[in-house]
Amino acid sequence: MIAKKTTKNQLTLPKDIVKEFPGIEYFDASIVDRRIVLIPLRVTHADTLENVRQKLFKLGVTETDVTDAVRWARKRKP
Repeated sequence: MIAKKTTKNQLTLPKDIVKEFPGIEYFDASIVDRRIVLIPLRVTHADTLENVRQKLFKLGVTETDVTDAVRWARKRKP
């Protein structure tokens, strides 16, 4: 089966593949041995705000980092 890359660098997956993953909206994408690997993800209620905060803490991301990132992203671009 063929998956087409669009002009916006998005992949269109064939219906026969997508139908094998009912209810799946998100996939984790990675590269393994020069191949694109998609792993289906189920978003659960366990992905609470507290869990997100714990993950950010483990990564060493501070509130200042987040504030700076938002400020940077909202800058007007020339």
